[in-house]
Amino acid sequence: MTRQKSIGDLALEDMRLRLSYYRTLLSSFSSTQKNFQILHSLPTPPSASPKAKTLYILDSSFNPPTLAHLRIATNALIQDPLHPEPPKRLILLLATQNADKAVKPASFDNRLCMMEILAQELLSKFKFNDEIGIDIAVTKFPYFAEKATSIEEEYGEEEQVHLIGYDTLTRLLDTKYYSPDHNLTPVRELLAKHRVLVTYRTDDQWGSEKEQDDFVASIAEGGLDDKGGTKEWVKERRIVMVEGRKEGETAVSSTKVRDAARSGNREALRCLVTDGVAEWIIAESLYTNDA
Repeated sequence: MTRQKSIGDLALEDMRLRLSYYRTLLSSFSSTQKNFQILHSLPTPPSASPKAKTLYILDSSFNPPTLAHLRIATNALIQDPLHPEPPKRLILLLATQNADKAVKPASFDNRLCMMEILAQELLSKFKFNDEIGIDIAVTKFPYFAEKATSIEEEYGEEEQVHLIGYDTLTRLLDTKYYSPDHNLTPVRELLAKHRVLVTYRTDDQWGSEKEQDDFVASIAEGGLDDKGGTKEWVKERRIVMVEGRKEGETAVSSTKVRDAARSGNREALRCLVTDGVAEWIIAESLYTNDA
């Protein structure tokens, strides 16, 4: 008898049934007035879990989920300097409308399957995973402030901690995204209640840790006051920089994953994504025709 290949906690064929499951939910979501919806929860939905003291939101295109996503989520759940105690809840959030990114090359249903695989593998890292809950959710909103409001409507007034990279911080604080006034008033509303944990992104494009620290320090000195920002974001630790990849660790990006998949370099692929996500990309031949 042939042993059925497994991905995460499910056999491959069972996981493939999830494609149809997510496709149906996405179709329903797109036709409703809802702007935020939880599609799947592990191990149990919020209503059946201990009430979380803190909500962590990892908002990404997940195209695909990478080891960087895993590291950001794990570090936040374990090392958040302001909220060390469980229970905690993580939202893996996929925006079906993104301000910068088109809907390609992997379909949303495939991305949601990979997000579920990532969630399974993330939970396996915690000894007492009943104290950690993960929700896979979608939103129609492209911007953080709108997303935060829709999350409040679903979960209540718990503090939200948005997990972002330094590159995303620069976009969050870029006034070009906030028409018609083009100031940071929407970010003021967001950071009056919630926080961002910002992972250093050290490469040629974004500079060194010191350069990134200098940018955040400039906010504390009033560098964004004329754009509607406030130095209190840093002084009150609404914006906190946290460790990214360690020295010597492979730099990870979704672009590198797609390049490895397209070239058929499975060894490189497995250095960039979790085992389960790698198996799914290979089994579904994702990104092989990515132009």
